[in-house]
Formats: sequence, structure tokens, C-alpha cells
Amino acid sequence: MTDDLLHGPLEDRHRELGASFAEFGGWLMPVSYAGTVSEHNATRETVGLFDVSHLGKALVKGPGAAAYVNSALTNDLNRIGPGKAQYTLCCKDEGGVAGVIDDLIAYYVSDDEIFLVPNAANTAAVVAELKKHAPDGLTITDEHRSYAVLAVQGPKSAEVLESLGLPTEMDYMGYADAEYNGVFVRVCRTGYTGEHGYELLPAWDRAGEVFDALVTGVRAAGGEPAGLGARDTLRTEMGYPLHGHELSLDISPLQARCGWAIGWKKDAFWGRDALLAEKQAGPTRVLRGLKAVGRGVLRADLAVLDGDTQIGTTTSGTFSPSLKVGIALALIDTAHDIADGQRVSVDVRGRVVECEVVKPPFVAPKTR
Repeated sequence: MTDDLLHGPLEDRHRELGASFAEFGGWLMPVSYAGTVSEHNATRETVGLFDVSHLGKALVKGPGAAAYVNSALTNDLNRIGPGKAQYTLCCKDEGGVAGVIDDLIAYYVSDDEIFLVPNAANTAAVVAELKKHAPDGLTITDEHRSYAVLAVQGPKSAEVLESLGLPTEMDYMGYADAEYNGVFVRVCRTGYTGEHGYELLPAWDRAGEVFDALVTGVRAAGGEPAGLGARDTLRTEMGYPLHGHELSLDISPLQARCGWAIGWKKDAFWGRDALLAEKQAGPTRVLRGLKAVGRGVLRADLAVLDGDTQIGTTTSGTFSPSLKVGIALALIDTAHDIADGQRVSVDVRGRVVECEVVKPPFVAPKTR
């Protein structure tokens, strides 16, 4: 582990809680405390607390900020307004292929202010692209270390926030600005687990006060702090894409089944022509779910076989604590007529693991 890793504002607290650490997206991240399975189950059954302050933050501000962002990113900001957030994609047309620079959440503050939360490793690229095309009068700033991000996820998440006097009654993807003990906190009803939950953005340098209170509230509700390991098993059960795995400059939104996050009727957004052409022709591969029939833990970058023919490659894989079987996401070539319910196999280091093709999510979501 190198010394050039980036560090979040709560690392000392994670060490006090007994966390193990690993590198992710250039950041040193807490992987688990009590164990990934325990933290996963706590999130599904009660509540889990995640520190995801490595996530990027950026601000687009000035006259016509919303209109500019809407002309750049895929989703249609006109579908929402102030107090709402939206999942969207930043694409780039390279050689007729609309690759994904990043997927992110856009917070609609006002017509003149859009707050963005991209992925950690891609923040600089998103900011650079927005600056490159910005009209005069707009400022685009990297706010990565202005705010922490804390995710409170699970059936008792509202109970935990209410114990801190924070708002909980927003609709899904709605947000509200509030204070805890004098600390500004933006609270959005969203998350990456498939559970009813919230993401909180407190000021970076005072995030510890909010985190400490949340740890107390989560434990009082029977939950646990949770790390990167549980975050990954939870999101994989939902079939949620992770940039670098299910989305990349080589994997388009249509291939990743994210066409719902594209404003097809908009006049302009980056990658529009390439995406329209791909939509008309049909993607050459598409994301599918695989559930192991027998024993076997699935991982990324494994060959998916129909008989002796390779028909695709896994993009993510894990053991599902909820289903107690191996699961994976895989890009399957559409030239092969593979139906849901069909059996295929995955080559796990020379051992064939039989799997059933399923449509994600693997576990019913409870976000709404």
C-alpha cells in the first residue's frame, strides 16, 4: 500500500472502530468492521452506516447552469427541479461509440446552480470536460474536499436520522438542506444498496461530529457501521453498475441497461448521436445477471460459456449474503439468443460453475 493514497476526513474514527482498509479509486477506504456478511445483513434488516466521502463533488454555478448541464449530461434535468436529484451519465463520443466518462448524481439547487456527485477516480475528468465546453459566465469548481458523504441505509434509516433531528420525509431522490449541531448537512433520499436510505453531505472538516452521532444512532437501532465490502455485495444484488466494471469508456449506457437515464427527446447531450445510432441498431452486448446453481463464487473478468462457446464476460461477481449463492453481472453478446432462465456456465479458474441467467435485481429493491 503506497503513501500517495488519498485519505478521507474520518480515517482515525474508522481505525478506532476496528476497520480494515484497502485502496479504492485512489483512496484508502474502510473495507469492513465486524465483517462484510454481518454488515450486509445489518443493512438489509436494520441499518448500516457507510463513509463514502471519497465520492467526488463538483459545482456548476452561474446564469444558465442547469441549461448547460442539461445540454451535456444524458438525463433530462427538465424532469426535476429545485430540491430534487437525478441519476445521470457523462458520456464521450469516441469513434462513434458513446463511452461513459462517469455516472453521477446531479442535485438541482436552482436554475443557476447544479451540484454534482461523481465517482472518486473520475471527478477530475468530469470537471475538466465541463470546463472545456462551458460558456462564459459559468464557473465549474472541484469541491471534492468541501463535503463528506455518509450513507445511512436500511429499514431503520429514517429512525436514525430522526434521532438527530434531520429531515426524512422527502420523496425518493428528493433532498433537503438542514443543520446538525450547527453543521450544514444536505440530506438526500437515495443510496446504493436497494434499501430505503439517505446520503448525507456534511462539511468535510466537521463531518466527524455528524458521523459520531450517526454511529450512536445506528447502534441504538440495532445496526452497524459498514464498509466497502458490504457496499459492493449490496449493490451487486441490486444489479447497480459500478464505473470501471459495468460502465466505462468501452461500455455504453445501453449495454449497461442504463437507457432509462437518457433524455432521448433532448436536442443535445454529449454522445447523443452515437447513442441514437446504437439504440436504432441495437447494442451488440447487454448486461445480464447470473446466479450460480451450485457452489462457486463468481468474480469479474471470467468467461461466460454456452456449451463450448464464449458468449460473454463477467463484469462483477460476489457471494450474495441474502441469497447464499454466487451471483454475477455479465456482458452477454446479443448475437447469442440467451433467455432469462437459461443455464450457462462460467469458467472459474478452470472449474465450470453452472449458472442461471436472470434479470437483475437479484433481490427486490425497497428504495421507494
